[in-house]
Amino acid sequence: MSETRRAFRQFLRHRGAVIGSVIVLIFVAIALFADALSPHDPLAQDLSHRLEAPSATHWLGTDDFGRDVLSRVLHGSRVSLRLGLVAVAVALLVGGTIGLLAGYYGGWLDLIAMRFMDLMLAFPSILMAIVVVAILGPSLTNAMIAVGIMAVPQYARIVRASVLSVRGLEYVQASRALGAADPRILARAILPNIAGPIIVTASLGLATAILDAAGLSFLGLGAQPPIPEWGSMLSQGRELVLIAPWVLTAPGVAVFLAVLGFNLVGDALRDLLDPRRT
Repeated sequence: MSETRRAFRQFLRHRGAVIGSVIVLIFVAIALFADALSPHDPLAQDLSHRLEAPSATHWLGTDDFGRDVLSRVLHGSRVSLRLGLVAVAVALLVGGTIGLLAGYYGGWLDLIAMRFMDLMLAFPSILMAIVVVAILGPSLTNAMIAVGIMAVPQYARIVRASVLSVRGLEYVQASRALGAADPRILARAILPNIAGPIIVTASLGLATAILDAAGLSFLGLGAQPPIPEWGSMLSQGRELVLIAPWVLTAPGVAVFLAVLGFNLVGDALRDLLDPRRT
């Protein structure tokens, strides 16, 4: 507990960590309470008030269908955060498992797994995501899967490198000498000692996943209208940038702040969990 308190105090002393955590917590709170915070129904159309400038009734104005932009941005936080979390979970589960087994067992399994990861890395990530969505069909769920698949090689390589650095250490050898089965060694001896790089990668990966998911939705391959998602809102507002800039600005600022928050938290965790840090 003393180590936990010490780490928490160090985290609080890190300025970037505090700023990033505040931003992330605000977005999490918005996502959880979007229904209560939204002044209007994000899907309700009112063509008589289309493209209204920000006012007391519509704080961030309305879009070309008369929908309240603020309400759509607030509900978009729920969609975008879910996209990021699911995508990172997919990448961590698939890539982490591949890296864990490849690093621990080595040999032909390591060779085949890493060459396949090299093959995936040979393709631009956004192109791979577009191919996956084109095969599965444009939808919110398929965008999550595509963004997760994009990040699999990164997680596989980081986990594999971490496993290689600890699999020959004394406590792993002692567990093996005591007759522990491989699953127990992986779960009890190896995973807890490589958690640092995984946590840092996942926190930074959330920012990347949100940005990539917004990019797919901007191209029409992610969330489909009328779902309030930041990327699709940017796509719908790009033609209105000269006559109604608020339609484009609000979701753009939301994407920027969300990515900034997760990046700041990830950078702080990387600094705090670095074993070379004195």
